[in-house]
Amino acid sequence: MLGALLAFASAAFFGLNNATIRRGVLKGSVLQAMAVTVPLGIPLFIVFAVFMDGFTALEDWSLDAWMWMVLAGVVHFVIGRYGNYRATQALGSTLSAPVQQLSILIALFLGFQFLGDTVNTVNVVGILLVIVGPMMLMRRRKAAVSRGKEKGFEPQYLAGMVWGVICAIGYGTSPLFIAFGLGAEGTLADSTAGVLVSYVAASIVVVLLVLAAGGRTYMATLDRASFGWFLLSALFVALSQMLRYLALAVAPISVVVPIQRLSVVFRLIFNAALNREHEILDTWVIGSILLSVLGAAAVATDTQVLLGLFGLSDALVGLLSAPLF
Repeated sequence: MLGALLAFASAAFFGLNNATIRRGVLKGSVLQAMAVTVPLGIPLFIVFAVFMDGFTALEDWSLDAWMWMVLAGVVHFVIGRYGNYRATQALGSTLSAPVQQLSILIALFLGFQFLGDTVNTVNVVGILLVIVGPMMLMRRRKAAVSRGKEKGFEPQYLAGMVWGVICAIGYGTSPLFIAFGLGAEGTLADSTAGVLVSYVAASIVVVLLVLAAGGRTYMATLDRASFGWFLLSALFVALSQMLRYLALAVAPISVVVPIQRLSVVFRLIFNAALNREHEILDTWVIGSILLSVLGAAAVATDTQVLLGLFGLSDALVGLLSAPLF
């Protein structure tokens, strides 16, 4: 129960983060957003680590645990987040959501390959639903472009889809690395230490990228209003990630990941409140997002628990949850 609540809160903050970052990248660059949102998470996680014995936990870490957490940080907070921000800049926060849901399929594939997970009939239905979301948006791209022009925003489909897939790869692989880093006996203290290590590793990479782009001169061009939105995003995403790592420490990936997919629902809500003039929010977009959420739930949730909610017979539950491969 605790893991589910932590994952739910993480999803809400992540949805709010997407809405604030959308406002910021209207005038600021993606790398400038990264330069603000990634390093500023470190002070918050230091505080968490102090109060939750994270630094004590680090004393008992193996080299493998350090390496997995560093890898998780670079993959998620640099590659995944950069892809997320670029897709958001190109398509808008809501229009980019369905393609980013492909991360759940990547997580499923990795679980099948490395963790001995299986795929059943319900999972296959979920896979199809996750794929349908981006297909619906592609078929409606002309209408979306037309709607965007009315608001002074023209969606860039090719760039948005490419960066959305890159985002999905980053976000889909990082839970596996975190699970490897925490191990079977990972504690909340280990999880707190893990997110700090991941953020520090990602921040080093981001600082190097900013220096390569011009350093202080490059950051001096950052719009003041965008900087404010990036600051809010840094707070919200840091809270989201902290709650995510804590959830992964007390609950399995199969529980945490599907609940976190609800972040796209919160993304809809917060973007409707904050960014209505900068987003495409028609029935087709909302429908494709909800289909992808249902697909994510069917893929990542424990199938027997999910089917049990519908009061199906034991025989039918057994048939639908039986491994296909």
